Order: sequence, then structure tokens, then C-alpha cells
Amino acid sequence: MTRTLIAAASLLATVSMPLSAQDMTAPDYPETRQGDVVETIFGEQVADPYRWLEEDVRNSTEVAAWVEAQNVVTDAYLENLPARDWFASRIGELTDYERFSVPVARGNRYFYNRNAGLENQSPLYVRDGLDGEPRKLIDPNEWAEDGATALGGWVPSPDGSKLLYSVQDGGTDWRILRVMDVATGEQIGGDVRWAKFTNLAWVGEDGFVYSRFPEPEEGEDFQALNMNQAVYYHALGTEQAEDEVVFSTPDHAERNHTAGISDDGRWMMIISSTGTDARYEVHVVDLDARDTRGWRAEPLITGFDNAWSPIDSVGSRLFFTTNADAPLYKVVSIDMDDPDAGWTEVIPERDQPIASASLVGGHLVLEYLEDASSSAYVYTLDGELVRELEFAGLGSAGGFGGSPDNAETFYSFSSFNRPSTIYRYDVVTGETSTFAAPEISFDPEDFVVEQQFYTSKDGTRVPMFIVRRADVAASGEAAPTLLYGYGGFDVSLTPGFSASRLSWVEAGGAFVMANLRGGGEYGKAWHDGGRRANKQNVFDDFIAAGEHLIAQGITPEDGLAIQGGSNGGLLVGAVANQRPDLFAAGNAAVGVMDMLRFDQWTAGRYWVDDYGYPDREEDWRILRAYSPLHNIQSDTDYPALLVTTADTDDRVVPGHSFKYTAALQAEDLGERPQLIRIETRAGHGSGKPTDKAIAEAADILGFLGYWTGLDAPE
Repeated sequence: MTRTLIAAASLLATVSMPLSAQDMTAPDYPETRQGDVVETIFGEQVADPYRWLEEDVRNSTEVAAWVEAQNVVTDAYLENLPARDWFASRIGELTDYERFSVPVARGNRYFYNRNAGLENQSPLYVRDGLDGEPRKLIDPNEWAEDGATALGGWVPSPDGSKLLYSVQDGGTDWRILRVMDVATGEQIGGDVRWAKFTNLAWVGEDGFVYSRFPEPEEGEDFQALNMNQAVYYHALGTEQAEDEVVFSTPDHAERNHTAGISDDGRWMMIISSTGTDARYEVHVVDLDARDTRGWRAEPLITGFDNAWSPIDSVGSRLFFTTNADAPLYKVVSIDMDDPDAGWTEVIPERDQPIASASLVGGHLVLEYLEDASSSAYVYTLDGELVRELEFAGLGSAGGFGGSPDNAETFYSFSSFNRPSTIYRYDVVTGETSTFAAPEISFDPEDFVVEQQFYTSKDGTRVPMFIVRRADVAASGEAAPTLLYGYGGFDVSLTPGFSASRLSWVEAGGAFVMANLRGGGEYGKAWHDGGRRANKQNVFDDFIAAGEHLIAQGITPEDGLAIQGGSNGGLLVGAVANQRPDLFAAGNAAVGVMDMLRFDQWTAGRYWVDDYGYPDREEDWRILRAYSPLHNIQSDTDYPALLVTTADTDDRVVPGHSFKYTAALQAEDLGERPQLIRIETRAGHGSGKPTDKAIAEAADILGFLGYWTGLDAPE
């Protein structure tokens, strides 16, 4: 199956067809075989007739045939959506602007990604000196004909002479590591494979540390559980088979380990975790003593009780953020020359959670979340406030990396109506200058970004961001609304630019992002309020958001669409079951839909921190009560649902979406369609090429727009 984006120029004259011009009700679905799997779990019989759809599409001709049959039906349906072509054209136009990543400085060189506009992947550039001529160092667009091989993480060596980078093929979480000579562009040594969920850090100029798993059995690389992660050292010029194990816990195969190194190259800090919760152990390697002590890792924090995130070091003094006795986080330090003296509080906990921290030019730069929007402050190393940075309204900041010995740092700022601008900032003088600003085809002032608060079922006050055209907001008229949520894993949703979302708003709709419990917007308590036994709070928050939008006249009663991805796909599936009357349409993207078996594949075992353990009765009963796959209401009118996934998703394996869609299609859910769109070589989302992202977004918005009454502008 191939999906191609029609050239934007050919779509400019497209006139949308009235919604009533054709029948877009549920089509005839392909037949799906029902197996006879029935299990008795904690005294309850649970049928699993579509378990055969869990098999990897690459290894099963029956699953591959099912995927092809579903895509034939879905493609035919999507091609007839009246507004689909308009969305494809407009999203392409809004995407077509020059954009940059935050630069990284090493030696006298500056490294950054730059996309000219519609390039499928963003090449990596380097400048010799801040005002030097940009030189294209890596162009991932040359790696694959379909544009689906991406440049992943990258880090220059301390003097900027070499570049360590990762390659992501077809959207998988696996990474191939390579090293390049920056001056010549030639690869140094061979590929390093089976890296996954890894940090990349140089040890001097001669090697690097990374995290990897054992090579999986043949054919199991997209489904086998990820166990026994270890930190390795790779010396340049050697074979991967010679790599040294730096840190591993073979007696605790469930533990994960990543390594980072202080800017001065002295301290390696190894962070260990057991799942997705921010509960870590920390070991420290003194690299100055490596010749005599090897990779001896001394325990600094044990017990997996709290979050500990290293910032950097100044001499023997290490700085961390932690939520130990500070649910919203604080900054602490410890002197490794006298660790028995204990921790010193540098910056105490505030009323807002710390989102990130860095050590630049002898100062600490802290980003906070204030009602899910960024603020940032500069402090001395003794915790004295120097100044607050000024941002252009509600938005998201990011970056602030640099060296403890250099006052220069870079950061980005964006909002729903403003693509990222990159700034250079001097932490000593406070001087700010623009490094790269986008030239865009719209006026940000034509759109209104506001924040409202609403009350959830149990009385909790929850924030939401609302984005509309200024004239739509001023009119007071209800508009078809796209409501987005996530609500899990301590992830904070903050304002950011999206060409597809802005196209929805340009067409006259409203876009709303709700900051549900389960996220990290208000620290540990907010996260705890939406996980494990409290997971229903997330669904209640999302349902209450929809009710609020309708009650306030922002959204018409038949005009509410919902969207979420991954844990947010679970959210869409759960609330569609619980309140099918509230929503006109939904997009459940790469969702966790089988809550009784999620821990059986790849990274699923980590998610027990948020979801609970399916093999424990108390947790199982909670999961059984909201699992999207197991709670579909038969003989009930459902919203129109478009499930989206990809065949190479090895984060949330596509079997979740396959089984859920088959179950939906087997029931009588009214006249609205229940379809699945299965992309090839696209994975969980990261690394997706621009053309595939635009085509997918146009399909989704065309579908949601049809069922909410949002027509394309003529």
C-alpha cells in the first residue's frame, strides 16, 4: 500500500462538496475470523476471538491479508471525504516554512537541524562559528526512497570534531549508531546496533557510552519484551563485539539503565529505573579514576523511591533536580569529595513544578510550568534569583543547554499560533537575540489562544487551552471542535504549533487541549490522580471537558470530535465506550486498547506503573472495567471512529488497534463508520516523513470534519 500526497498546487482550486452530497455512513467491512480463545481469569471467562491479530504482520500471511483488506475499505472511504483534499493542501502550505532545532555548540562549531519546508526529514547542519556559513552535514532524505528512515538523536564530541548519531528506520524504536568525522563527512568505524531507549554520551574524544538490549531472536524484534538493558562503552575503531559492559543488573532483568556525562567529562551518572515512573537509582563513575578503577560505579541514590535527574557539575559538586520531599521538585547538590555530608538544598520547591533545569555560564536556568505554560528563571549556583525570562504569552519553551563555563545558551519558544523561534541568550547579561525566526504564511494575530478552567466530576479544577479564529471567537457562535487529550505517564501537554491543528482552526473550527489528570502539569499529585486505581479520573476529566465546551456554547451538541495518541488512544477508546452520545467522531491513534494483555509485548511491561499489573486481581478488575476492547456497548449508536496505527509500531504494537477495530466492526454501532487506517513503515510516530504526516492528518481531519459539520472553505 502506498499513500501519496497530491501536489498542493493542484488542490488550490478544489471546491468542497456539500456534506449531504453523498452517503458517508458505515461501509461494508471486511470479514474478520473469530477464534475460539476463552480464558478464565480471576473467576471470569474472557473471550479473545481476535487474538490471532496479535501476530506480527511480517510473519503472518493471514494478518497481512486482513490489513490489506481493511486498508482497501478505508482508503476508498477516505478518498470521498469532501474536505480531505483541502486539508491536504492547506496543511502542506502551513508546513512549508523554514524551521530549525535548538543549536548545540561544541568547540567553535554549532550543530542544528534545519528543514527547508516540505523535506521528509530534517537534515543536520554545522557552522564554524556562530556567523559561519551553514554546511549540510547529514541528509537523511538520501537514506530511503520512501523517506521513512530518520535521523534520531545526535551529539557532537567535546571538541566538535566528531558526531555521534542514531538512525531510525521505518519508525521503529531500535536505533543504529554511527560516528562521523565532521570535517570530512566520512564514517568512523562500523555500525552499532540494538540500541533502544538510549542516551548518547561521549567519553572524551575516543569513545562513547550507550544503552542496548540483547539481540532479539529472529523475527521477534518488533514484539519481544525488552529485558536486560545494559550500558556499554564503544571505543572508536573497534568492533561492537568488543564493547565493554559499563553497568548492568542481570539479576534484575526488568531494570533500565541510561548514562550521561558531565560537561567537564569527569562524572558519569547512570540512571536506573524499573518502569515509566520517575523513581530512580543513581550510580556515579569517576572517570578521572578510570585508569585505576575501571567502570566502578558507586551508588549515590538507592531504593527507587523518588525522581533524581542530573543537571551538571562544577568541580566535585553535582547538581540534581528531585521530588524527594518536594512533589513539585527542587534543586539540590552534593559534593563528591565529601558525599557523607549529604545533600544541600539550592533552590527550594515552588508552587509550580520544575519542567527542566540546566547549568550554563555559572548559573542555573530553570523552566517551570505555570498552569501548563512555560516560564523560566535564572539563578546563581547559591540559589539567588537573578531574573525571569520574558516570553510572548502562553506557550512552550525548550532548550537552555550549554556549558557551565560559557554564558551562551539557546532556547525555542512556540505556541498554538506561533511556530518555534530560536533565541540566543546570555545568562550573565540577560541579552537575547534571534537565531532563527520562521517566515510564515499567516498572521498569528488572526487567532485567539485562551485558557479556561472547568470542573470535573469530582470537583477538581482542570485547565484547557482553546484556539479559534479571532472572528469565530468574537462571534460567540459554536464551532465544530477538536478536543485533544492524553492524561498519563507524567506527560505535560503545553502549547505548541501544529500545521494540521491550525488548518482545522482556519476552516472555522475550534481546537482544544485539555490538561487531564495523569499528566505532569501540576506535579506528582496530578500524575497520581490519574493512574492505577485513579485512571477513571482521566476519563471523567475528558468527558467533563466536552460537556463544558457544549455548555459554554463553544461547541454545538453534535459537533465534538476527540483525538488522542498512544495512552491518548486508550483515552479515546475508553470515553467512546462510556459516553458514546457525547461525541460525534474520534481518532484513536496508536492506542493501548487491550488492557488485559498490554504487558506482553516490547515496552508494554514498563506501563504497569501507570496502569497496574494485569496478573494481579485488584489491578485486573480495574483494567477490565475500562479496557476499550472489552467494554464496547453493542446495539448502541457510537461516534464515527477512525483508528490509526502503523505496521512497524514496536512501542504500542498494532495488534491493539487491530483487535479493537475488529471488535467494533463486529457490533451494531449505528450508521457511523468504524474504520482503521494502517500506515506502512511509520512506527509509533517519531521519524514519520513529512509527506506521510500530511497525508495522514488530512485523512483524519477530513473524517472528523465530516462528522462534526466542519466543511472546507471554498
